[in-house]
Amino acid sequence: MFTLTEVASLNDIQPTYRILKPWWDVFMDYLGLVMLMLAIFAMTMQITKDQVACLPCLEDPEEASGPKPNSFSQPSASDPASSPATGAPVATTIPLVTKDLPDEAVREIHVTHQHTAVFAEKYANQPQPTGVRTNLDYQQYIFINQICYHDALPWYSKYFPYLTLIHTIVLMVSSNFWFKYPKTSSKIEHFVSILGRCFESPWTTKALSETACEDSEENKQRLTGTSSVPKQVSLEGKDETVTSSTPMLGVKFSADKPIAEVPSSMTILDKKDGEQAKALFEKVRKFRAHVEDSDFIYKLYVAQTIVKTVKFILILSYTSTFMAKINFKHSCKPDIKQLTGYKEFFCTHNMAFMLNKLLISYMALILIYGMACLYSLFWVFRRPLKEYSFEKVREESSFSDIPDVKNDFAFLLHMVDQYDQLYSKRFGVFLSEVSENKLREISLNHEWTFEKLRQLVTRNAQDQQELHLFMLSGLPNAVFDLTDLEVLKLELIPEVRFSAKVSQMTSLQELHLCHCPAKVEQTGFAFLRDHLRCLHVKFTDVAEIPAWVYLLRSLRELNLIGNLSSENNKMIGLESMRDLRHLKTLCLKSNLTKMPTNITELSPHLIKLVVHNDGTKLLVLNSLKKMTSLIELELYSCELERIPHAIFSLTNLQELDLKSNNIRTIEEIISFQHLKRLTCLKLWHNKIITIPSSIGQVKSLESLHLSHNKLESLPPALFTLPKLRHLDVGHNSITVLPPDVGLLHNLQHLAINSNKLEVLPKPLFRCTKLRVLCLGHNALTVLPEAVGQLVQLTQLELRGNCLDRLPALLGNCRMLRKNGLIVEDHLFDTLPVDVKESISRETNVSFTSGL
Repeated sequence: MFTLTEVASLNDIQPTYRILKPWWDVFMDYLGLVMLMLAIFAMTMQITKDQVACLPCLEDPEEASGPKPNSFSQPSASDPASSPATGAPVATTIPLVTKDLPDEAVREIHVTHQHTAVFAEKYANQPQPTGVRTNLDYQQYIFINQICYHDALPWYSKYFPYLTLIHTIVLMVSSNFWFKYPKTSSKIEHFVSILGRCFESPWTTKALSETACEDSEENKQRLTGTSSVPKQVSLEGKDETVTSSTPMLGVKFSADKPIAEVPSSMTILDKKDGEQAKALFEKVRKFRAHVEDSDFIYKLYVAQTIVKTVKFILILSYTSTFMAKINFKHSCKPDIKQLTGYKEFFCTHNMAFMLNKLLISYMALILIYGMACLYSLFWVFRRPLKEYSFEKVREESSFSDIPDVKNDFAFLLHMVDQYDQLYSKRFGVFLSEVSENKLREISLNHEWTFEKLRQLVTRNAQDQQELHLFMLSGLPNAVFDLTDLEVLKLELIPEVRFSAKVSQMTSLQELHLCHCPAKVEQTGFAFLRDHLRCLHVKFTDVAEIPAWVYLLRSLRELNLIGNLSSENNKMIGLESMRDLRHLKTLCLKSNLTKMPTNITELSPHLIKLVVHNDGTKLLVLNSLKKMTSLIELELYSCELERIPHAIFSLTNLQELDLKSNNIRTIEEIISFQHLKRLTCLKLWHNKIITIPSSIGQVKSLESLHLSHNKLESLPPALFTLPKLRHLDVGHNSITVLPPDVGLLHNLQHLAINSNKLEVLPKPLFRCTKLRVLCLGHNALTVLPEAVGQLVQLTQLELRGNCLDRLPALLGNCRMLRKNGLIVEDHLFDTLPVDVKESISRETNVSFTSGL
């Protein structure tokens, strides 16, 4: 037999799972235990007490009064051994045939006969027994009782306790199957674990306490009538105001309200508690993503509830049918007349009354159990349990961003609400991004103090105070206390919020946002709008650009680095750049296929435009024609094959850079003669083979960069440019430097390194204004003595040639220093000692004077 503890373990669940047991499930569990005890009690009674008692039924009256074989009967009046008057036996002489018997046997017979006569005479006057006499012995009665127990009793009377036990076990298993099934038990266990930790987390208490503090503060303000309304940010020269719902570029511009001061109770959070809370946020996020994709737990619970309801109906239907068959009296007609001499027996069932009462009790329990099942079904289908709304929690707390959940996640929360709604309320804190951001802010401010940030401030190349923060959870409040900071670089920070305290940073002029979604409060925005001069924004999608960027009216330089494909041109927000009225420099590093047409609205004040296209072919540049104020234009890696004609309309253009394109021919260069102000032309890192003679028509050129091309020769017209001061033709395949180079009297920088020069023309050294001469990595074998005429030379590169020695007249280059002479050490040693000392001494003197 099973013990009660072993069977009851089928209904046992972990105590932590009880939060997922609504009252009807708990009630059905207790009913199951009562039915289990009733079944075990009925089984025990049946095994130990259950039996029937049977007596034969005599249908013939004569048979009931006449003598039966193997039975004792009273002597009749005609019996010669009885008295005629009383019928009592008297001593008579019975004739015995003793002729053939021995004498001793004859004597024993006579003695026995005499004793019988005396016994009969003694009991002749006593009252005689009445009733039906049977002729069955004890073993026959046992046999008849067993036969009639199996034949006469209904099967339900014999197996009722076992059926009750089986039904109860099935109901118990059905009630808790979703806790045991592998595909659901793991999710439920994880959910209960996370829910318990969220409920007990100190962060939950502190977050809800903050909500209570904010609510009380709001109520106090309502009572005193001192509720302050944040000032709106007005646009320059307009009556419009920037509110929290101002639509900009298809994205709502959020000039967030100032955040309420965090109560002191919120700032007191142990580092360990903070880390545990952060881990909980991550666990909740992953669990939600895992569970919301399926509704298997919900379907399994509905299925087990339906199974219990069907089971209840089945039990109730057939049990009520068999209840009338549990009787105390039964008629048994076994086919054993040849063994007992009787055809029918009358039997009684001693457990009939007990079983009847137990069955009634069981049916009452089943009926109550069924009502609970029906209510459970009603609750399941009354409303959609695969959707859960935190609307009430959002109304009662400051976490208005708690999202609604669905599928199994929603169903589990509905089940928890039946236990205690406080669990869901506390759990909702860990679904709120606002709550998570507040936690990060507290932990961040606790870790990044003013002293720690002060140590990270450095001086950049422009001698500005610069702070670079990388991969933090947010922007520490202590940053706003660095009032002398000029450049702030923020990289990979998921949540950047500029509060009103940013107005303390009066020296801030340059801001870098590298993959940092940034929000700004209204007061902070007003400060940035009037003080920020340079802004760099790096992003993955154009929607990540903060909308308030296009309202910074004092901005001088804007750098946008990210995906700005052609279909997103309208979303770049160039039409909204009308407010950037002081913007001078615009840098777009992206993958454009055409120039945005609305860029022309910046033409009155934009003087520098830079487009880095990262290898994407820029097809349409017509909008450039109207950018008449441009002074500098850079088109990098735009896969241009020719010089765009739109450039020739930029009459104020002074510098043109077409680096890293696919330009092969520059026949259009003659059109540059109309650009009277063009002084710098950079065509480096292309595939140019020849330079047309029309280059000589661009008389205004002062700087020409043609390095990293495929040039093999230089046209004489190149050396007729009277204002040319900087010429870079390095990294080509030039074999001869024309003597006409001596005509460039204003030449100060000549770079012809990494070519195939073997000889330097003597007219080169007539360019006495040369300061930099790069001749490295050629095939030079001799450096002429005329190099000493370049008295203003400060840098001379000779490394990578075939020189045997350096000319002694190199000492006449009095401005040449050791660090400006780029040559192999063994060649430097060929110089006379006085020349080496002169170069080295001048270097030392210069270094000392510099100190």
